[in-house]
Amino acid sequence: MSTRDLIGYGANPPEIKWPNGARLAISVVVNYEEGSEYSILDGDPKGESGGESPSPVGPGERDLANESFYEYGSRVGVWRIMNILDKHKINGTFFACALALERNPEVGPEIVRRGHEVMGHGNRWEEYYKMDKDSEREAIRQAVESMTKTTGQRPIGWYCRYGPSVNTRELVIEEGGFEYDCNAYNDDLPYYTQVKGKPWLVVPYSLEVNDFKFWSGGLISPNVFYETAKNCFDVLYEEGATHPKMMSVGLHCRVIGKPSRAYALDQFLKHASEKEGVWFARRDEIARWWKEQYPA
Repeated sequence: MSTRDLIGYGANPPEIKWPNGARLAISVVVNYEEGSEYSILDGDPKGESGGESPSPVGPGERDLANESFYEYGSRVGVWRIMNILDKHKINGTFFACALALERNPEVGPEIVRRGHEVMGHGNRWEEYYKMDKDSEREAIRQAVESMTKTTGQRPIGWYCRYGPSVNTRELVIEEGGFEYDCNAYNDDLPYYTQVKGKPWLVVPYSLEVNDFKFWSGGLISPNVFYETAKNCFDVLYEEGATHPKMMSVGLHCRVIGKPSRAYALDQFLKHASEKEGVWFARRDEIARWWKEQYPA
């Protein structure tokens, strides 16, 4: 993390091949965080600030309305999203916080049963760039141990809230069981970086087609989500005729899990599913394909 790569694949990206000659790999990511956010009940000095509406409640006091916005995701939203993915026969990746899975014990096994990948998204939904190295190392260890118990699978990928610390990638490699991370937003294809002189695979994520913008104000209506997702898909699909690419779709159970927004998700997945040469893939499938076909 000490240097930056501002060049990447440049003007001539590789003419890669996806399974069955697909033009575009689509990674549907469901962020499962509800119950692991900042909370007075968990001893935090204040509760989570980001919610469906601006909070008028003072710091140090419980905001029951904001808590309930999050609860919708684990009570209702996660099931609606999984049912929509089932409808289109799509397997995705769940960026899951360990504590969130502990607090709704049905969810982890059901994610796995329905064929999705469970990926590490922190022990809690917390910022690792704020932690010292030892605290972050311990959080990664706790997350792996917890998620292995709650889901029956250990995560092999890692993605932090917002962004990594300068130590994250090194600590993920040090842990020993991870195969890739998603802590970058800088490309439309996986790539290798160097960590302590050895190659490490990054499967980039994206905030372009991401429902969190409903809460941050970047998306106004479900139609705008659909148009954004469709436009992104159409451009990458066209480019993929000669240079196949990857597309990320970022979802949150408390956000896109609401009925009107879920409709827009359903319509986009229908649009993308009707095209030839589209590979809906879990991130571990993308990572393993890349390592097999394009070793460092």
